Amino acid sequence: MPNNKETALSTRLSENMERLQEKYEDCFDVVFHDFNYVRTPSMVVYTVGMTDTEAMNQHVLEPALRETADEGGGLESLCARLSISSFYQVKTIEQAIAEIGDGNPVLLMDGEDKAVSLCLSKWEKRSITEPEAESVVRGPREGFIETLLVNASMVRRKLRSPSLKMKSMQIGRYSQTEVVIAYIQGVVNPALISEITERLGRIDVDGILESGNIEELIEDNPYSPFPQMQTTERPDVVAANLLQGKAAILIEGTPIALIAPTTIFSFLHSPEDYYQRYFIGSAIRWLRYFFAFLALIGPSFYVAIVTFHQEMIPTTLLLNMAKSREQIPFPALVEALLMEIMFEALREAGVRLPKQIGSAVSIVGALVIGQAAISAGLVSSPMVMVVAITGIASFLIPHFDFGIAIRLLRFPMMLLAGFLGFFGLMIGITLILTHLFALRSFGVPYVTVTSFTHVNQLKDVLVRAPFWKMNIRPRTGYWNRQRQSSGQRPGPDRRGRNS
Repeated sequence: MPNNKETALSTRLSENMERLQEKYEDCFDVVFHDFNYVRTPSMVVYTVGMTDTEAMNQHVLEPALRETADEGGGLESLCARLSISSFYQVKTIEQAIAEIGDGNPVLLMDGEDKAVSLCLSKWEKRSITEPEAESVVRGPREGFIETLLVNASMVRRKLRSPSLKMKSMQIGRYSQTEVVIAYIQGVVNPALISEITERLGRIDVDGILESGNIEELIEDNPYSPFPQMQTTERPDVVAANLLQGKAAILIEGTPIALIAPTTIFSFLHSPEDYYQRYFIGSAIRWLRYFFAFLALIGPSFYVAIVTFHQEMIPTTLLLNMAKSREQIPFPALVEALLMEIMFEALREAGVRLPKQIGSAVSIVGALVIGQAAISAGLVSSPMVMVVAITGIASFLIPHFDFGIAIRLLRFPMMLLAGFLGFFGLMIGITLILTHLFALRSFGVPYVTVTSFTHVNQLKDVLVRAPFWKMNIRPRTGYWNRQRQSSGQRPGPDRRGRNS
């Protein structure tokens, strides 16, 4: 039954055409093509650039114009003669407008109080390429594009079971953006899907243009600098998270998918951790953890030592540092702020410039400006080295959103260290940890404390255990904990058991 607010189609074609033309006034790309089917006035409405006009002419208009009066008329008679894959009935003006907006031509006929939507949408789309922000040495080379149906098909190709569900809805009064919630039935907690559906259903905005719009409207803590939903352009990452009991949100018009819930450890893991040997993946993961912490406190630690705790520096090194700083007019805090701001400006310039010159400008600019600042006596060489190491450390963070949060938090940490020394540094770390332990992602703790009380939970947190050891899903998949059967370890002594 149509919604009470919707306008039912009339049996008079002229009245339906008048209503649609009123809606699409000054829309040059919407075409109203009228014709006669067995002497019955008919009309097809479609959007140029979003409809396969060649297929419509060949499989709809040509068969309709060939019919004679002896073969009978009517909408059902015409639909029976169409050689297209699928079509379905439309009973209201609003439904017809939605189909036209999706690129599906709508066929109306005089004397019929319903129309037919023909599934002949077609528009230009970008080819599937490797995501530049999530490149790997070993692993799939395909990434999402801006077409939702293509993205959904890539996920479906990874998980072919009918248990993979994709629930669709439209958000945005004017954009009417299609959003899909993907999950594996029997693995995901049904309460999670209900919560995501409820949060998406609350959204009442005029338009959704990118996944970031949705992320801001459904996250738990909008004032936190840390991302509470994982973003990815890789279908293999989405499939892996769905197998862990999480849900993914795919949005029309963007290659970025959202994954919920998430934890802080997810932002420090790379897809390649699971494609390399497990001991290599574990070693790189520990390296990533260390440098992520260094990216947060590196400049603050240096500022605190130089300003308040010189006794911690070896005498020879202290004399060299004092010699390099004797001509510097600014304290260490001002030095660090100047260099960090300049480094962030160069990094942002490298991102915004064309790819052919962006990397060259950022690298050469950092070298030239750093050397010029040392020669001019504005900053000391140890400070340049500390900022450079910190910048390299931030590049090791696999996820861009989490890396930005770490980069921004460096500045208040430097201010605390510059005014209070190690005491201020500990205050900053304590505040960040307090915030992280209180943060939630769809009800799941951002720092999953319970994982440290269950050995099974540590197999994919601190290290990347072998696949044959990860029999239990992480905490987000507690609805269905068993991931695989035990006894999967390979080896000559297991040959008889595995056979």
